[in-house]
Amino acid sequence: MSRRREFEIAFVGLKPGVHEYNYSIDDKFFEPFQQQDFHHCKANVKLLLDKKSSFMLLRFEVGGTLEVTCDRCNSNLPLELWDEFNITVKMVEDPELMNDQEEDPDVYYISHGESHLDVANWIYEFINLSIPMQKVCSFENMDGPHCNKSAKDLLKKLEKEEKAAEENPIWKGLEKFKNLDN
Repeated sequence: MSRRREFEIAFVGLKPGVHEYNYSIDDKFFEPFQQQDFHHCKANVKLLLDKKSSFMLLRFEVGGTLEVTCDRCNSNLPLELWDEFNITVKMVEDPELMNDQEEDPDVYYISHGESHLDVANWIYEFINLSIPMQKVCSFENMDGPHCNKSAKDLLKKLEKEEKAAEENPIWKGLEKFKNLDN
């Protein structure tokens, strides 16, 4: 089976009800997409497809691990993935128009004549949405097991220099004018 066809679901022959699909995602999955901010991805995606007569409910459960670069110390940081996403797929006459007009990102339209549903783009999107915006070893102390100690020392040194610059004697006499009421 082709790598991309693995993510196409032939829903026409499916009986109404819940159907389960499991996908193992690694770094090769992301090759057709742009460069990622992570590596060593080992994600498992469980898809529960609930087929109804004129629509389908898709529930994606994302789990696994990957490595990101710490925003603070630039060290490799392993992250646990876990999230759930829901998509409603409706069958209509003019799906392009309906998709353009739809404001809810969790609703997607396909044509009545469609026979396959490609879930690869949703898996890509949901794995990326499972990664936190701020990726840091340990928020305040920078004392996590993956933290880059030389970056920690450099940041502390810069913090001391910044405090010394704030205590410039030229401005010392002006402090009394800060909170004067008019």
